[in-house]
Amino acid sequence: MTFVSLDRSVTRAARNSAGRTRALRAMLPALSLALVLMAIAWLNPRAISYFGFSLMLNLAIPIALATIAQMFVIAGNELDLSIGTFVGFVGCVTATWLRDAPLLGVAILLGSIGIYALLGALIHLRNLPSIVVTLGMSFIWQGLAILVLPKPGGKAPDWLQAITSFKPPIVPFPIVAAVIIALIVYFGLMRTSYGVILRGSGGNPAALARAGWSLLRTKVTLFALAGCFGVLSGLTLIGITSSGDANIGNGYTLLSIAGVILGGGEFMGGRVSPIGAVIGALTLALAASSLLTFMHIPPDWQVAANGAILIIVLAARALISRKEA
Repeated sequence: MTFVSLDRSVTRAARNSAGRTRALRAMLPALSLALVLMAIAWLNPRAISYFGFSLMLNLAIPIALATIAQMFVIAGNELDLSIGTFVGFVGCVTATWLRDAPLLGVAILLGSIGIYALLGALIHLRNLPSIVVTLGMSFIWQGLAILVLPKPGGKAPDWLQAITSFKPPIVPFPIVAAVIIALIVYFGLMRTSYGVILRGSGGNPAALARAGWSLLRTKVTLFALAGCFGVLSGLTLIGITSSGDANIGNGYTLLSIAGVILGGGEFMGGRVSPIGAVIGALTLALAASSLLTFMHIPPDWQVAANGAILIIVLAARALISRKEA
């Protein structure tokens, strides 16, 4: 009986330790955001206010939406290198045709989502590497954006500017929008039966196929969802900036990948976290637009500083994963 009791105690202690490690891993994105906020509060206390958060997080929502788009692709063990130029294309359409010819603009945006879905089908049916396909599409989206808007200009629709300039009481609009986005995607992807199937296409596609589910359909759905959130990202970006530019979203590709990984996602296995992805996007937005500026780091070094922040977080996560193993 003594040995049985000892074995149960050891097993219980191991389970408790593993639970604490998993909890720490899940909390790492929130801890990263908290550290960035504390650093900003220390460097510039006036920034921690309604107006300060509205200004610092002004462009965080388009980044968060692009990060969610990338997260859907990564959930299927793929990678999208065209999301940045796609956001730029959507922005150009929004600043021109969506304002001047709304029906034509809506048709083009819906058609672009359909193209994203077809990309998912092409990648699955022909077993093509998503990196190569989406890299090629990035040049196509860039070229189309230049054709639509050869030089910066255009104007956002009035209704779109009214939405993005909304100022709720007490809590700034970017924070409210980030919470809504995170909760909607979380319940849709993590708490529904079809969300389990979508994540299973990246976690264990062989088992999913043996269970009778169509891997083609899940891949098409994931890429279509990525296209939807890419369109939302482009719309909000133009609503905030009020004009279009073919190059306006080029930096979103790397930001979206970094946001997913910073938020606890993995490149393989269908392991993603919608809430973590949004938190990762907010962390990167705050670090790039505020923290590094308050630290008087030159713009040429800000990209490198963002990379250093990502490496530090990934190193901490690797240590936690090793302890969990």
